Amino acid sequence: MKKSSLVVALPALVLSGLLLSGCGMFRSHKSWDTAKQESPLEIPPGLDTPAASDALVIPPPGANNPTSSGATASVGGASGVIADGFVLSDSVDNAYRRVGQALDGGDVGKVTAHDDAAHTYTLSVVAAPARKRGFFSRLFHRGGNADEAGTAAREVQVTVSSSGSASEVRAQGPAAAVAKVVDTLKSKLGS
Repeated sequence: MKKSSLVVALPALVLSGLLLSGCGMFRSHKSWDTAKQESPLEIPPGLDTPAASDALVIPPPGANNPTSSGATASVGGASGVIADGFVLSDSVDNAYRRVGQALDGGDVGKVTAHDDAAHTYTLSVVAAPARKRGFFSRLFHRGGNADEAGTAAREVQVTVSSSGSASEVRAQGPAAAVAKVVDTLKSKLGS
């Protein structure tokens, strides 16, 4: 071997040995030994989790009995039958009369029947279901409106009952129709 190749090969070998060893001489040794435990985070007094004991109210037995039209609450599906309502600070007879006056305007739907003894109204409401067409449906089906198919008349039953010193107004029927009836009655009756 020539002397010039040895001069080049020896430093190259030493340099490659240092690179392959990971340059351990430049690292700090056992820095985790000097680490200290931080104190745990403390939650301020006002930011505690709220009580969840009243989160799920269990209805009384028999609350899901069928009405005179045979409607009961169903679980699942967007077209399920629901019940929703609000409270008026008025007597049952006055609240029934006020609800009747609000429904007579015809803004919500047509009153098909009423029972003065049971304080109920039966309405025929035209309400489209709250559905939004998906991306591909909008992309590939440009003709027609997808919501027009669901605008058939739906039957909603409005009942006024006593709730302590006030009156409770409840609507029962398909979800979109009940939402329309309850929102309209709330705005007209100031509830």
